[in-house]
Amino acid sequence: SHPLPSLSALRAVVSGGAMEVFYDHLAEWWPVISPLSDYTGECAEIRRVLKALRPEARTLLELGSGGGHVAFHMKADLDCTLTDLSPAMLEVSRRLNPDCLHVQGDMRTLDLDRRFDIVLAHDAIAYMTSEADLRAAFATARRHLSPGGLALFIPDEVLETFEPGESDLFGGETPDGRSVRALEWCGELAADGTTTVHYAFLLKDADGQVTTAGETHHVGVFARADWERWLEAEGFAVETLQERTDEDRTPRFLFLGTRKEA
Repeated sequence: SHPLPSLSALRAVVSGGAMEVFYDHLAEWWPVISPLSDYTGECAEIRRVLKALRPEARTLLELGSGGGHVAFHMKADLDCTLTDLSPAMLEVSRRLNPDCLHVQGDMRTLDLDRRFDIVLAHDAIAYMTSEADLRAAFATARRHLSPGGLALFIPDEVLETFEPGESDLFGGETPDGRSVRALEWCGELAADGTTTVHYAFLLKDADGQVTTAGETHHVGVFARADWERWLEAEGFAVETLQERTDEDRTPRFLFLGTRKEA
């Protein structure tokens, strides 16, 4: 385990801005905010789909890997390379996944000069807020795939499933008595196809002191047909599946793109 930072330093920066709270100042708290066990069922479904479609796959590149919780569940089957914008989140992931290569980079411009069997982008793909951003991420995926390789994109929402005002309460505890309760609240959809997601955190230190923090993120919401059309335009043969889940939420769409030869 790794000691969590004192909340005293956080109290000076809780006004937030540009995702500095969630993915920087609170990065060390990520395993408490979003416990590793919460990913077990969803990652089992991802592994099922990938094994069915690419049983021979051996290498995976993840775009927007965050704290490495998805990769933790994937690395038994695949040699994983993890990339993210946030150095703080990558450091958290390195401790969880010391056997994986970690690289800081933007999913819109990343170029590792390597090819992989699979490229995966989980919920971080939501931070692509325009057609240009999303297609740049698609181009990055294609650039890093071997011919016939598979890209998998898993947005939390598409236009057809989006419901403004939805909220979600999450968080966890550590053995030393620290705990987090977090609320995610989604705003109305704007005319440009984006929305705001508001986060509020209650963080309790081992001594019982509680600190609050909040931050607003800007994310993109696109129609299923747009996802498929833009993937096709970036050189993929496209297949769309809906996940199987026992969780109490709307099943997510899995957008799968096979890299064409040309």
